[in-house]
Amino acid sequence: MARDHPARRAGLRATSGAAHTAVLGLAGARPARVVENEEFTAVLDTTDHWIRSRVGIVRRRFAAPDESVADLAVRAGEKAVADADLTPSAIDTVIVATCTMPSPIPNAAAQVADRIGIEAAAAFDLNAACAGFCYALGTASDMVRAGSAGRVLVIGAEKLTDWVNPADRSTAIIFADGAGAVVVGPAARQAIGPAVWGSAGDRVATVGIWDRTHLTQEGLSVYLWATNEIAPVAERAVERAGLTLADIDALVPHQANLRIVQAIGRQLKERGARADLVVADDIVESGNTSSASIPLALDHMRAAGSISTGDVLLLVGFGAGLSYAAQVIECP
Repeated sequence: MARDHPARRAGLRATSGAAHTAVLGLAGARPARVVENEEFTAVLDTTDHWIRSRVGIVRRRFAAPDESVADLAVRAGEKAVADADLTPSAIDTVIVATCTMPSPIPNAAAQVADRIGIEAAAAFDLNAACAGFCYALGTASDMVRAGSAGRVLVIGAEKLTDWVNPADRSTAIIFADGAGAVVVGPAARQAIGPAVWGSAGDRVATVGIWDRTHLTQEGLSVYLWATNEIAPVAERAVERAGLTLADIDALVPHQANLRIVQAIGRQLKERGARADLVVADDIVESGNTSSASIPLALDHMRAAGSISTGDVLLLVGFGAGLSYAAQVIECP
């Protein structure tokens, strides 16, 4: 029989953290090797016109054989910490969203923390495939507000070329490598909206499945699901942030396919988004990098001047499993 004790009657001590959170810095890391569509036309039954018209990709980046998921994550993470005007000692948690680690142990996050110089960090990987970055961002924001983390380095990193069958036209032309990162921390006002997230497990047999060695995808199923289901999810995220679609400056969806991205943009404009809504199209230059695609797009858009500090951005991730997540943030 448990002993009666005043502390037990009162309950355990709870923690509380920052009242508000924001993205403090962001960065991307792209491999050096640029792969044009013409490289595929020599070995696959495809053409530059077919690739551009079906998926919208002109070129993508492939990592070197000795370049790992952790290598890409470290590069992006170091730059994001610097972009936030912080040092590694200011970070106490690292989350790496990835679905392409060659083995689950050791995780990427602990390796990244050690190599960047973040000591004794809470470190874990998160696998929600193409929705992974939005899942990790929502988790990081909640951790800071709950008091279980101070500042969190969130990284989406993938080396999809390790898993793609180079003879499979349906995937070889689409998937690529890269990493993007943000730092999440306390702020004077809330600049990360609540996550709207969920899953559709009945789609596991048709959307973005893995076999024993290679990534496979049924493109039509992905297209139909995304073009029917994502706009309502995105709109709910805007509503949960206390805004309307007319308040959104840019839409940054997972870069699965340019036709999907454009369809979501059109649907949101029909639902009330501004006619001049900026829609990310990083897939044209980067391909589909799964959990890295949203932070890479953010980095590219900020560098190009299409988004700037204070802009209100709608992020939407969706993919294999099937998992999805969306939230509104302010651009750092």
